[in-house]
Amino acid sequence: MKLFGLIGHPVSHSFSKSFFEKKFINENIMDCCYDLIDIKSLKEIEALKLNNTFSGLNVTIPYKKTIFPFLDWISEDAMTIGAVNTIKISDEKWYGYNTDVIGFEKSLLPLINTNVKNALILGSGGASLAVQYILNKLNISLTIVSRFKTNGQLNYEELSETLLNNHQLIINTTPLGMFPHIHEVPNIPDHFLNKNHIVYDLIYNPEETLLLKNALINGCKVKNGLQMLHLQAEESWKIWNE
Repeated sequence: MKLFGLIGHPVSHSFSKSFFEKKFINENIMDCCYDLIDIKSLKEIEALKLNNTFSGLNVTIPYKKTIFPFLDWISEDAMTIGAVNTIKISDEKWYGYNTDVIGFEKSLLPLINTNVKNALILGSGGASLAVQYILNKLNISLTIVSRFKTNGQLNYEELSETLLNNHQLIINTTPLGMFPHIHEVPNIPDHFLNKNHIVYDLIYNPEETLLLKNALINGCKVKNGLQMLHLQAEESWKIWNE
């Protein structure tokens, strides 16, 4: 039996287990199983590697960046991005990849047109790095918004009507609004949003976050992260079976 799983904290909200379980049933894959592994510290990742039970892992918040010291090899894309969300395990070695970039790009392209020139990225974690990589590839100028102002980043208090009007695409890469904390929302002045905005929330549980509800009220085009999850998961599966 080949074991696969998702590591992160928290992971109970994740749809990854149900996605792969359905995949195994639909494709008559009898020798694989997928589990959710809640990891509360880096020491637990070290113990997991020593245990040497799994054939492949997905990685989610908050370990996409801090997983690097445990990897024996990192793909060029993942190294450039600075985040890993997929690990192939072979001969007790961990090989790091980033399939978020593929999932995000394929899910974003049908949503945008050539009029989208500027984007606001909410959050600066591992998922944000994959989003930045793709926006740079697509020549979309980006501005990062974070809780704390640092070089080249804005904080939420700096978001104005003029700034929002100059950024047609808004992407939430934070966990704010994710189940069970469904009443949380990034602190953007959403009353300035309008029909010219596209709001993409990488969260998929719930399918309609408070951010997306508010965006819809203001006439925005919206998208959640469910398609991205499916696309990156399929890419992970390809890597594990290469």
